[in-house]
Amino acid sequence: MWFKHLHLYRLHDAPELSSDALASALEEHSAKPLGNADARRLGWTAPAGRLGAGQLVHEVQGHRLLSALRQERLLPASVVKEEVDEQVADIEASEGRKVTRKEKTALKEQVTENLLPRAFVRSQKIDLWWDTRGQMIGINASSRTRAEDILDLLRETLGSLKVTPLSSQTLPIRAMTTWLGDAASRPADLQLGDQVELKAKGDDGVLRARQVDLDSDEIQQLLESGRQASKLAISLEGRLSFVLHDDLALKSLRFGDALIEEADHADDGDDALARLETDFILMAQALSTDIPRLIEWLGGETQREPAAQ
Repeated sequence: MWFKHLHLYRLHDAPELSSDALASALEEHSAKPLGNADARRLGWTAPAGRLGAGQLVHEVQGHRLLSALRQERLLPASVVKEEVDEQVADIEASEGRKVTRKEKTALKEQVTENLLPRAFVRSQKIDLWWDTRGQMIGINASSRTRAEDILDLLRETLGSLKVTPLSSQTLPIRAMTTWLGDAASRPADLQLGDQVELKAKGDDGVLRARQVDLDSDEIQQLLESGRQASKLAISLEGRLSFVLHDDLALKSLRFGDALIEEADHADDGDDALARLETDFILMAQALSTDIPRLIEWLGGETQREPAAQ
């Protein structure tokens, strides 16, 4: 259950809630099958899936694991358009007149409503890590939009939730550019990977490079021309590696071999739930140690006032 991506948020005045109370609140907003007229739905689900016996919260040493299920009906716009065009052609042929734009809009809504129950349903489970001691939330989502959707669901579930995206005093794009251009500026336990995205200040677009030597002369020349690093692959002493984005998102997370081996050697027998919690706590402990270190390298955390929620 190791996270692949991480969008980070700072909690402000988080409610003091026991695991049981939280589980009860999640149950009221649990995932349910899509109705025929539903295009999408978001609700809480058991992190362990069917093996979880409906357990919506796993808490280990102050770290909580929650999971949301996003369900969406897939109805291609081309299918709707084809059906609408066919009905428009029939009307124009039978009535000898042009169908108005207003009528086409109404037809589109009707066709969508009729086809929706037959559309395929795509389901996606999105995990959330809640560090109750560090007052931080991390969401394993591929995009900021998906992460914000989960926060909205949590806000609705709890009644209120004051959070802000985690931010640093030094902009990540500035720090990454400095690390890339000056090896001496890099923290002692930070190592560069082999992936970078360089943005130009003008209209020269974005340059993406993979499996390259980031200390090569070619990369240095691009930096000298004014490009800045908007994404940079880094690792922390082999414990954790990721691609740091300019919005402080961590993508393509990979945990060190020693951590994975520790999880593999844990004495949890064949108990799938015990293995889930072992993996989770090892991951959570690593993140709660290394994320503050990353923020320190970025000049410390920016104190932001949350908007009223």
